Amino acid sequence: MCRALIYLMLCCCSLPLSAAETPPNIVFILADDLGWRDLHCYGGKLADTPHLDQLAKQGMKFTNAYSPAPICSASRASILTGKTPARLHFEFVTKPAGVEPPTRLMQPPAYTQDLPLKEVTLGEMLQQADYETGFFGKWHVNEHYQRYLGWSPTHGPRQQGFQKAVETFGSHPYSKKFAWKPGDFKKNEFPPDAVTENAIRFLQQKRRQPFFLYLSYFHVHTPVKAPTDWLIEKYRGRAAAGPGDQKLRTHYGAFIETLDTYVGQVLDALDQQGLRESTLVVFTSDNGGHPEYAANGPLRGSKWNLYEAGIRVPLLVRWPGHVKADSVCEVPVSGTDLFPTFCEVAGTYCDSLTLDGQSLVPLLEGKAAAWQTRPLTWHFPYYHPEKGYETAKETIGVNDFVVSKTRPVSAIRSGDWKLLQFYETGKRELYDLSSDSGEQHDLSASQPEQAAQLGTQLQQMLQDMQARYPTAAASQK
Repeated sequence: MCRALIYLMLCCCSLPLSAAETPPNIVFILADDLGWRDLHCYGGKLADTPHLDQLAKQGMKFTNAYSPAPICSASRASILTGKTPARLHFEFVTKPAGVEPPTRLMQPPAYTQDLPLKEVTLGEMLQQADYETGFFGKWHVNEHYQRYLGWSPTHGPRQQGFQKAVETFGSHPYSKKFAWKPGDFKKNEFPPDAVTENAIRFLQQKRRQPFFLYLSYFHVHTPVKAPTDWLIEKYRGRAAAGPGDQKLRTHYGAFIETLDTYVGQVLDALDQQGLRESTLVVFTSDNGGHPEYAANGPLRGSKWNLYEAGIRVPLLVRWPGHVKADSVCEVPVSGTDLFPTFCEVAGTYCDSLTLDGQSLVPLLEGKAAAWQTRPLTWHFPYYHPEKGYETAKETIGVNDFVVSKTRPVSAIRSGDWKLLQFYETGKRELYDLSSDSGEQHDLSASQPEQAAQLGTQLQQMLQDMQARYPTAAASQK
């Protein structure tokens, strides 16, 4: 009954468009653990990414785009709803019922298992705007059902607004069918990927209404194991000449190019169907690069922490007739902004919802003056890694290529200023990103007023979101 009322409310908020204002199709492609600098067009030196580089040339590249969280499920839930993980109370990856977060000096909040059905998702909003909705790939916002990453029959994509959805790991090593052997693929051959193939079949369907395709890849998440010998040979030399473990980086380079190829297949399918001019394409990543694989420097940190490399991600947008080709946007934006962006281009309004995102349409259309600047916040009230914490590296550096200890922390970026608030010690760190993108020079002592102002603003914003906090562990009370 409650969901029916929500649907009715959304229908009433949608306004009809004239034929001249026919809304575009929307293709949203989300990579898994792709670092901000993994793509060649962002300065990456390891892998060739010709298809995504071409997408950047055809549209807009954002240089200060952020994921909503430094970790998978929290970021994905936020993108789906336009709300921060702090507001959703979904700040970590989903866990089985009964599993509690490890307690160290502090007790983190309980894990969240499922994205609640009461939350209005992108699939539901766009379906009410008369879009046909499809989801293919990694969901990861429900408790694992029957197997790791298994879709829930009560909280999966089909229950959250996606009319067509196919569950498969595709060619990723998660698949039990990952049985390829050396020599299975000749030069320039890639493993067939069911995730990509299902998405292409969705694009090829004849329909009268626009469509929303949410294509969520498992690449380049661990286990990073490429079965393409020719790619391994191609990247062995490059990996040896660069930082990090040669074997890991060799396979990682092959993984990145494999992802790029799959995205290229989807973009080619759009062209073959004559859909390029009528389709908005958005590509990004769910969080920063993995510390053992991605060369995130000169940014500090990696996936799992709130230094820049843990949350800054690639963001590419192509929208013919609206986005200027080969353009660059330096304005700080977030994955939470995609929800109101997609709603606006679809011709439907989300004013009745409580959102933390802001439509990117003014920026996409080159009207930066119409963009209202605002601070961005992140909230991670947990410890990481869950296992092996005692042996993890104590400090978080640049291109460490090891897993470091992440402690409960929140962060805010306002303009070029960024503040991190650590909960174990109450310590604050302040950085001027305009001159210190690597966050090497803590200015909290020399700029106490700026630190205090941002600290107060962060506290107020989290309070308004009714954020959950870590508490003193029983042994520490």
